[in-house]
Amino acid sequence: MNKEILKNIKVLYVEDENDVREFTGKTIKAIVKDIIIAKDGKEGLDEYLNNPDIDLIVTDINMPKMGGLEMCEEIRKSNKEVPIVITSAHNDPNFLKQAIDVGVSAYAMKPIDLYQLIESMIKAVEPIFLRNQLEKVNLSLEERVEEGIKKIKSILDAQDNIVFVSDIKTITNVNKKFLEFFDVNSLEEFLTKTPCITACFKEDKGCFNLKNIVGDEKNWIKYLINLSEVDRIVKIANKNGEDRVFTVNIDDYKQNDFYVISLTDITELKEKSNLLEYQANHDLLTGLFNRQKFHEIFGKEIRRDKRYENELSLILFDIDHFKIFNDKYGHNLGDEVLKFLAQIVSKNVREHDTIVRWGGEEFIVLLPETNIEGATKVAEKIRVALENFEDKTIPEKVTASFGVTTLTEGDDENSFIQKADKALYEAKTQGRNRVISKS
Repeated sequence: MNKEILKNIKVLYVEDENDVREFTGKTIKAIVKDIIIAKDGKEGLDEYLNNPDIDLIVTDINMPKMGGLEMCEEIRKSNKEVPIVITSAHNDPNFLKQAIDVGVSAYAMKPIDLYQLIESMIKAVEPIFLRNQLEKVNLSLEERVEEGIKKIKSILDAQDNIVFVSDIKTITNVNKKFLEFFDVNSLEEFLTKTPCITACFKEDKGCFNLKNIVGDEKNWIKYLINLSEVDRIVKIANKNGEDRVFTVNIDDYKQNDFYVISLTDITELKEKSNLLEYQANHDLLTGLFNRQKFHEIFGKEIRRDKRYENELSLILFDIDHFKIFNDKYGHNLGDEVLKFLAQIVSKNVREHDTIVRWGGEEFIVLLPETNIEGATKVAEKIRVALENFEDKTIPEKVTASFGVTTLTEGDDENSFIQKADKALYEAKTQGRNRVISKS
């Protein structure tokens, strides 16, 4: 790690826990030029506004008066570039998404590992340090390529991020991290294999690649510059074939059409965000959506139904005599039945239908652009598939009862589900293992 760069920076450190603030503040103070310490987000914001020369912000998340991310959002209104390191034991997916949206550069989980914290601080401040170093050079990059090549290379090689210098057409300089990542000995070797680095950008949801650009002019650098920070994400495979996710920072030297581009690895942050988002929206036993996700999807579908007058139907069903089955064979086998049922339902509905584990042995299927007759056919298809399902691990047949309804004028989420529940109740009173429809 290049700890030398920390000796030249001024840090704002915000933490509401007294013991943590005192101990960590002393540690940071010993390795930086100057430090300002605040005990909550409101005080931190005031300190920042009074000290615009702050180079780095290190902040906790959950604090009284104003949280750390809320403080950073306010700071971003006046400074979109100051690097931010967050310290938190927080594991909520909304927090991680908000952290990416705010433009957090790095993070250190609590309880704080001082080595990790220092590493995160260096990682966050390096791109800014590089830009400042390059801007101090009075001559243009083009005029001093020959005389300053060694100095530029030493600056680039000091960075922990992947850094390269490029004009509109091609890369002119790279750092050691770049060569190590792509497993090449020189820039010339890389360009022989890959004339444009965009060929390394993999297609993936939420990540940039050349297919994002519409039109004949494939100027990917200018396209990325015009994107918001949260959208400047690329996925690249390393020398071992492992996919890594990076944020892209671009410093534009307009007078010479040169760009200093740095790639900051956020793979772990992104993976944790995706995992926590999945856990928050899915039932972990069956892999189906949970109630929380249903409320989100239902709100969108009901608005779409009312706007475009598309028919929206719902199937509510539960497993017959499931409590007796659990008492007889045990909950482990009951869990296997729930998993099998989830697979059966998934195979018998469309891709854009929504399947939800509503609770216990009760499930919902939301069917956009489907009238009650179509929904009844789907329910019957699921009922028959379940009735005919055989597996050696399941000692007896499993059936389910179904209630089907369709959205009518004046319905809200509660009344919509209540109609399906009444139909389901009628299916049970009529002997179970059947489908009842009520509009």
